[in-house]
Amino acid sequence: MEPSNTLLRLRKRLENSAGKAIADYNMIEEGDTVLVCISGGKDSYTLLTVLIALCKRAPVDFRLIAMNLDQKQPGFPTDVLPGYLAKIGVEYRIVEQDTYSVVKNMIPPGKTTCSLCSRLRRGVIYRTAKEVGANKIALGHHRDDIVHTLFLNLFFGGQLKAMPPKLVTDDGAHIVIRPLAYCNEIDIARFARGMEYPIIPCNLCGSQDNLQRQKVREMMADWDRRYPGRTEVVFSALQRVIPSHLADNALFDFRGLRPGADLGEQNS
Repeated sequence: MEPSNTLLRLRKRLENSAGKAIADYNMIEEGDTVLVCISGGKDSYTLLTVLIALCKRAPVDFRLIAMNLDQKQPGFPTDVLPGYLAKIGVEYRIVEQDTYSVVKNMIPPGKTTCSLCSRLRRGVIYRTAKEVGANKIALGHHRDDIVHTLFLNLFFGGQLKAMPPKLVTDDGAHIVIRPLAYCNEIDIARFARGMEYPIIPCNLCGSQDNLQRQKVREMMADWDRRYPGRTEVVFSALQRVIPSHLADNALFDFRGLRPGADLGEQNS
């Protein structure tokens, strides 16, 4: 069936937003090999669709390799992603590693599994990137994820920190990029429904009801209902940081501040 005009407009908006983020942060360069992490959720499917479209018309030449980590969760449909990735004709790698049992054995019932699960996944992703020769790793986090992470770290971690659109891995071997950083979750969800992606639910972290992230998500949803545009405003604030109006001595020389000082020099 031909896509509807609404779906085509959504696709264009998502591609334009991702293209702008990629350009603003110089996420993808000539000759890059980008490992695109696919979980089976709406965000990663959308990420792959957008990157494939941009790859065809980008002014630079780069290679995409889709990757899924089969964590051996009970009931995980192992045929869905290979079938979908083969159908759309993208190069892909399915990596099998039983991180599910590790997490279940190490985390007591009722406790949050996200931290350990994320660390294990990162290790496998970084190893796979080396194996396939990828220098960039693309993740499907969007603008809402970035804002939610800011409040998670603020309320529960005592840090003013979010998810950066681009970062170097701890071992310095790869660059992680988030091309959907300018895309909002509502558009992604609508696009995913229109595309009828074969969504695979997560029954590990996704099945936990009392996650701190879910509480932050509910808080932001309430703010956006009462004061539309709050998520966009908060994200904009992340791009307009003024160290001289915070309290971190490592970012601004408060001790050396004197009358008549050039704040630009103090801030550098």
